[in-house]
Amino acid sequence: MKNGIFLLFLFSISILNAQEIKVATKDNDLKLDALPYYSFGKGLGITSPDSLFQLNIRFRMQNRVTFIQDEDSVAAYSGEIRRLRLRFDGYVGNPKFLYVIQLSFAPGDVGEAQDGENINIIRDAAVFYRPNKKWTFLFGQTKLPGNRQRVNSSGAIQLTDRSINNARFTIDRDFGFQAYYLNEIKDKFSYNIKTAVSAGEGRNWTKSADNGVALTGKIELMPFGSFKKDGTNFEGDLAREEKPKLLLSGAFHQNNLARRTQGQLGNDLFKQKTMKSVLLDAMLKYNGWSLMSSYMSRSANDPIAFNPANNSEFNFVPVGSGMDYQLSYVFPTNYEIIGRFSNQNMHHDIKALTPDSKQFSLGVTKYLWEHAFKLQGEVTLSDLEYFDGSNKQNWYVRFQIEIGI
Repeated sequence: MKNGIFLLFLFSISILNAQEIKVATKDNDLKLDALPYYSFGKGLGITSPDSLFQLNIRFRMQNRVTFIQDEDSVAAYSGEIRRLRLRFDGYVGNPKFLYVIQLSFAPGDVGEAQDGENINIIRDAAVFYRPNKKWTFLFGQTKLPGNRQRVNSSGAIQLTDRSINNARFTIDRDFGFQAYYLNEIKDKFSYNIKTAVSAGEGRNWTKSADNGVALTGKIELMPFGSFKKDGTNFEGDLAREEKPKLLLSGAFHQNNLARRTQGQLGNDLFKQKTMKSVLLDAMLKYNGWSLMSSYMSRSANDPIAFNPANNSEFNFVPVGSGMDYQLSYVFPTNYEIIGRFSNQNMHHDIKALTPDSKQFSLGVTKYLWEHAFKLQGEVTLSDLEYFDGSNKQNWYVRFQIEIGI
């Protein structure tokens, strides 16, 4: 028996030696332009001795507590794990062929289990081909090249949530093909061109075969050159730009015969609709100051969809437009103050069904390890204006901790 255990031990050691791995200490941060997840470090990296594969592991977590006071409700509080993500990336065989997998586990990410619905654990699963520094091609499921705040990781935003306009008008993750041409140069005029052809139904859709397609095109201009530390991919001027840096971007998205109320998001429509989205962004950073502004809109002909089996039931595409304005300053002590104002106007076809809204937010953040480890406090007031002339005001106060690698 002892001899058998000893032989098994020797065999195990020989297997480990044959499959020896080493921890990569540099050059393991892939910086995939189609997936600009913020990371201060490089995660945990493992590379084979023959360099035939690489695996990087990252996680991040957002824990929050919120005090909520809605005008028509009793004051209450909630405590939740808002996000819990696990990400893997690397390459197989050749560094030009890369992969990214991101999984989500928090209830708010996965959603409630429903009959006939898939569990939304998979957020990203994509294969990349990057022949050189300028070109990137991908196939799989990930974010579309949409508005700046959506493309940025939720771990790299300054307030605890994205804006009300992002929630209503954004384009989101989808399955398909994407192609990027990147031309970023330090201190010289730079530009990026990003395109996508996708299914249009959002992540993990398997209910039915698709008879429509979504087309997305985006251009990004940086008149004064590229930002320090990929600064377009995170909010706030943590890099403290020594010269003014400006990003101007515009995206157009058409989702033909979409099956959901918000294209890649929302409930199933009673009738398929073709939607068009325009997404414009501006970002200016200099010496700790950051100014961002965005315009988002969605349009669709005849946005209301009636249930063919019961005309008393209907749903609708949220068509309309909105503007966001956000200003912040990072002190040398790594404390930051942030203010944001959002204005949202719904199209006259659906004004009787959903209110116009304004939102005011004020936040304070302490960066312990850039965006990867931070403490966030926020107070937000929402003002809702209804079709009949009535008005409601809701507000909340929130504390959140973000941590990850």
